[in-house]
Amino acid sequence: MAKRTDTQPTAPHAADSHDLIRVHGARVNNLKDVSIEIPKRRLTVFTGVSGSGKSSLVFGTIAAESQRLINETYSAFVQGFMPTLARPEVDVLDGLTTVITVDQQRLGADPRSTVGTATDANAMLRILFSRLGKPHIGSPQAFSFNVASVQASGAFKVDRGADRTRTVKRTFTRTGGMCTRCEGRGTVSDIDLTQLYDDSKSLSEGAFTIPGWKSDSFWTVRVYAESGLLDPDKPIRKFTKREMQDFLYREPTKVKVEGVNLTYEGLIPKIQKSFLSKDKEALQPHIREFVERAVTFTTCPDCDGSRLSEEARSSKIRKLSIADACAMQISVLAEWVRGLDDPSVAPLLAALQRTLDSFVEIGLGYLSLDRPSGTLSGGEAQRVKMIRHLGSSLTDVTYVFDEPTIGLHPHDIQRMNDLLLRLRDKGNTVLVVEHKPQTIAIADHVVDLGPGAGSAGGTVCFEGTVEGLRAGDTVTGRHLDDRAVVKETVREPTGVLEIRGATAHNLRGVDVDIPLGVLTVVTGVAGSGKSSLVHGSIPAGAEVVSVDQGAIRGSRRSNPATYTGLLDPIRKAFAKANGVKPALFSSNSEGACPTCNGAGVIYTDLAMMAGVATPCEECEGKRFQASVLDYHLGGRDISEVLAMSVTEAEEFFGAGEARTPAAHRILERLADVGLGYLSLGQPLTTLSGGERQRLKLATHMAEKGGVYVLDEPTTGLHLADVEQLLGLLDRLVDSGKSVIVVEHHQAVMAHADWIIDLGPGAGHDGGRIVFEGTPADLVAARSTLTGEHLAEYVGA
Repeated sequence: MAKRTDTQPTAPHAADSHDLIRVHGARVNNLKDVSIEIPKRRLTVFTGVSGSGKSSLVFGTIAAESQRLINETYSAFVQGFMPTLARPEVDVLDGLTTVITVDQQRLGADPRSTVGTATDANAMLRILFSRLGKPHIGSPQAFSFNVASVQASGAFKVDRGADRTRTVKRTFTRTGGMCTRCEGRGTVSDIDLTQLYDDSKSLSEGAFTIPGWKSDSFWTVRVYAESGLLDPDKPIRKFTKREMQDFLYREPTKVKVEGVNLTYEGLIPKIQKSFLSKDKEALQPHIREFVERAVTFTTCPDCDGSRLSEEARSSKIRKLSIADACAMQISVLAEWVRGLDDPSVAPLLAALQRTLDSFVEIGLGYLSLDRPSGTLSGGEAQRVKMIRHLGSSLTDVTYVFDEPTIGLHPHDIQRMNDLLLRLRDKGNTVLVVEHKPQTIAIADHVVDLGPGAGSAGGTVCFEGTVEGLRAGDTVTGRHLDDRAVVKETVREPTGVLEIRGATAHNLRGVDVDIPLGVLTVVTGVAGSGKSSLVHGSIPAGAEVVSVDQGAIRGSRRSNPATYTGLLDPIRKAFAKANGVKPALFSSNSEGACPTCNGAGVIYTDLAMMAGVATPCEECEGKRFQASVLDYHLGGRDISEVLAMSVTEAEEFFGAGEARTPAAHRILERLADVGLGYLSLGQPLTTLSGGERQRLKLATHMAEKGGVYVLDEPTTGLHLADVEQLLGLLDRLVDSGKSVIVVEHHQAVMAHADWIIDLGPGAGHDGGRIVFEGTPADLVAARSTLTGEHLAEYVGA
């Protein structure tokens, strides 16, 4: 091969000049013409107070446009099956690469979804057992709890032309692994009939006590009363055995009511289809309350909660069935798989081993594959999604993370940092929205948004290195090295909440007295049993108000005013001041603009192309009829009130003509949790994770209960906001409440009156109380991982 003799430096290749992601003129949500340049193949952390516009820039602009451009590369036919995405409001987006988004969205609470099904580990295990299991019972679907066994036979005619037909008989058999009793759910429901009807009344007297079942309802009550199968004037307790069978269990039957053909079905199967087949968390609050009251769920006695049929459980590898494998802690299962050695399934074993090792590496080795995905916290769900990317051979892609350290103990954050750096070192661009100083510290580049939240944010306050951020005069820079101090004096408890013999999940017969009348922090590494102790073991009847990390349910019509119940007193105040009906002041009821039905925008569906939302020309986006806007309260119409921020509205409803004490109380609670910048009519779908958590907290603060249980309330909170949260917790305790906080943030630990530390590890290695006492005692002892990190944090 000829040697190169030219010693002159060569000009850089044109392809190497594209090393920046350029954003110019971004205006998504509260962004104010943001223009930045983000280096590729580096770790960039986006900081700023909650609501400053971080997610709008990273997820709503960069990630959304990358996904939209990728979708456009598919054929129109394929795009028709994909979600349609609108182009973000931005002038220029240049240098984008393929984006992989790893967000905090829950994996879904479908009862058939587990950690194993969400990560493909279950699919690989099913193939493994179908190949090596003894006795052999069938294909992989014979081990699936989502596939039922089916047998069918019949005959059909084949037309061969010229009046020649032939009858062909076929038999179809499919072996599935679903338990027939619980239908693969692992639990069976027992319905309390006394909650469905009053048996002392007849159907015509309104015996049903089911929410929404009104006596004149054509589709529910009247189909029972006028079906001809039951006597509508006889009290239910006097039904004959035959009538009771028809009333409760009859198979779907066609009946005629007032000349209309309807389907009559027994009450029990009808209730199961109407209420029990749906995600309980997605039901309206009053319906969910009815389901919790009327239905008890118990472990299926046939499959013992494994969801699998007896046949599926009979096939074993080395004395282990697939149900046993899925119930094992993943770190233990990984060792079991490592011990299997069969050349015929070597590629499968290697792939399964990689997946299980990824669980352990990412700090989720304490989970089991049969854990329902709906029970995972937001942080756990995000890390489960990361698993499929850890071993990926893809490079030069952009990974976008939304607070990946959520739910992580300080001990585990270093492990997460190593994973982020590993992804970067493979040649990928890593964008992280984060508040934790430990993760901000490893950034190659920092973008700080602010200076405030909502309308006071949306601008870039700083771009550069971590050292530059520390030296800069931004809110994040000033608070980056903040350190709380341990309380010198702590409150004395007024009593105790006794927990005895707690065994939920991995708890090992825990006995603990949680002090009342003080701020108690329950801590420990992820998976040590904190939530099991606090949410799963507190005795019933303790008047507990629980604020967990469950997602807020709501459509684009939902907003802080509707979610908190604030709109009710506002509507009544407008109605009273103007002498009209309250329903006029609802954009979902009589007052709605008829053109846009109260949405404020007109949605145009363009099939496989992104739909277009244009402001309604009739109401100009105000959502109400013009006649409704003629009514005023304190000089403002209803649309102007909904456009106010919480702070403005608190002042508006606090005095003068518009004084409304009921509305003012709710607004005070919203301001207390740091949501003063939110506008009352802002759609819930635009709120960040931290904002939603605090909105729930503000709503629950109105409930009557002596004990408040909060699950990681610092989620999504900026360093500067944590101080305000601590003030709120103090006010709750000083008002006579008992506050129990599950938390990893060292500032909250240092501020506690009492700490309960679980561990020492996760899963099988946890579930025990390793420390009880004051923060000062924990720092002095340094006897646990939490103690070591807290001592380091406070500089002891």
